[in-house]
Amino acid sequence: MSILWAIGGFFIVLTPIILVHELGHFWAARLSNIRVEEFGFGLPPRALKIAERNGTIYSLNWIPLGGFVRPAGEDDPTVEGGLSGASKRARLFVLAAGAGANMIMAFVIFMAIAMMGTPAIAITGINPDSPALTAGLQAGDVVLEVEGEKADSSRVIAAPMYAKGGQPVEMLVLRDGQELLLTVVPRPTGDYDPAKEGPIGVSLGMSESGERIRRNPLEATVNAGQMIGDYVRLFVSVPGMLARGELTAEEARPLSIVGISQIAGQSVEATTTTRDLFPLLNMMAFISVALGLTNLLPIPALDGGRIMFVLIEAVRGRRIEPEREGMVHVIGMLVLLGLMVLMMVQDIVNPIIPF
Repeated sequence: MSILWAIGGFFIVLTPIILVHELGHFWAARLSNIRVEEFGFGLPPRALKIAERNGTIYSLNWIPLGGFVRPAGEDDPTVEGGLSGASKRARLFVLAAGAGANMIMAFVIFMAIAMMGTPAIAITGINPDSPALTAGLQAGDVVLEVEGEKADSSRVIAAPMYAKGGQPVEMLVLRDGQELLLTVVPRPTGDYDPAKEGPIGVSLGMSESGERIRRNPLEATVNAGQMIGDYVRLFVSVPGMLARGELTAEEARPLSIVGISQIAGQSVEATTTTRDLFPLLNMMAFISVALGLTNLLPIPALDGGRIMFVLIEAVRGRRIEPEREGMVHVIGMLVLLGLMVLMMVQDIVNPIIPF
């Protein structure tokens, strides 16, 4: 069944995320007056030519994963109206638009989640002789607010506890249907073992009551921006966390399409079982951000690699010969394909979620 859920996650989660990415490139090209030869739903080989408008073929392809955009003159600056012959600003816009579309998608999903309501977080355990115990917190308490901010994520709870060591922090909790305002004084760094517990000595989990934390549209907008900012900061800080030993190589290992499908499948299964869209939508938003950021890495063959060549052109005042740039991207693609195969083998031999 795990394999079936992974296959379902592959199509339900990844297909719309990749399609949105390609639509970003497509609309940016159109806005920049760059000719698009083909926009395909799914990946080749082509199954059906749906239509042809304004010089663009719209096709349906046999592999039902996302889609693709084929701009004219992608690597040939002599093609009139093509991508490579466009201005540097236009090329940067088109190349970055895929990642931008993924960020917009994630932003909209995070907004929807916040307005629909996220499952409340409950205290599932309290350590002896901890600040939480002294403050009167109990296992089963549902955390509604911390320092006046709605506690719809563990970040809202944890951030002030780490930032305000030795200072009082107000928590609004729900216990047996009644709201209680409690004050906890988290321990400063050095007064506890972070390998065993946090500043206040509690463990957290999803509430079993069904209690949900909802935000109005303005709050949801701010929250969506914070969520994306958190993910971007985490993405950027991973190398440093690895170097400092805060993350293990296993925890930070890159995932192939197999591993991502396993995680996506788990979210689809959770949504199907609980009839709650939160697990599915939250995972879609996370993967959308991750895909956008990964594509911006300055690696040949990725959007970020092509952006890097445009920036080099801007600095040196002339472009690198198209043949040389094309060769770099070909080599980069071959290396990426090799790494992808190795990661797929890793995710099959050592799966994230055991089959």
